[in-house]
Amino acid sequence: MNEVALPVEAALPPLALVQGQPYQDLPDDLYIPPDALEVFLDAFEGPLDLLLYLIRRQNLDILDIPIAQITKQYIAYIDMMENMRLELAAEYLVMAALLAEIKSRMLLPRQPESEEEEEDPRAFLIRKLQEYEAIKKVAEEMDLLPRNERDTFEFGVDTSTVDVKQILPDVQLKELLLAFQDILKRAERLSHHQITKEPLSVRERMAAILEKLNGANQLPFAACFTRGEGKNGVVVAFLAILELSKERIIDIFQSEPYAGIQVRIRLDSGTGD
Repeated sequence: MNEVALPVEAALPPLALVQGQPYQDLPDDLYIPPDALEVFLDAFEGPLDLLLYLIRRQNLDILDIPIAQITKQYIAYIDMMENMRLELAAEYLVMAALLAEIKSRMLLPRQPESEEEEEDPRAFLIRKLQEYEAIKKVAEEMDLLPRNERDTFEFGVDTSTVDVKQILPDVQLKELLLAFQDILKRAERLSHHQITKEPLSVRERMAAILEKLNGANQLPFAACFTRGEGKNGVVVAFLAILELSKERIIDIFQSEPYAGIQVRIRLDSGTGD
């Protein structure tokens, strides 16, 4: 079998990249202390992983492995690990011995009558590489799936003993009257001569305010008034708000001191408390 061996350096990762140029060997004038830290970036999980890397790097056919070429590159990688004083696992040496055995068996002449019956010396290694490649691919796909305690974390809080009370700033009567006075001033600016006077009902205005509040979580105090009704409408709306607050149907509150007065439906208004 004629095999064309590529340069060993083409398959090995460079030691460093300087201005985009790979360097395979350390400079002769570079002094490295004996205890200096050396980091080997391209680590493999085992000899099969290294062989698969060498094969895929050169786009070789896994069913027709050039044993001589791969063996040279594999041995060069082991020598480099030894030169970098990395602890070499025993299975790497076992694989090197297996590659040498396969190479020697392929160099032996074959008997013409037994060529069809004799199994390819590379068959065992090819099966192992195919099995390893399939398992590695499935493992990589599984690693992409969300994993509990890595990508997601279970978290639970017992709130049965937690009593949360929201304390809102008290709305003083003075602030409420000032807000009402501001509404009156706006109504005066928009007042007009009325030819007919329509009777205004506090109960009807209470229902109208509740209808507005049902469509929103809360409303500004000024939103409960209708500008075009003049002073009479403003007074009736104010009385309706006070009546709703007295009957504990709505809450009048401020989200923080000096903030605008807000109105909302009381959360426990249906309990009768």
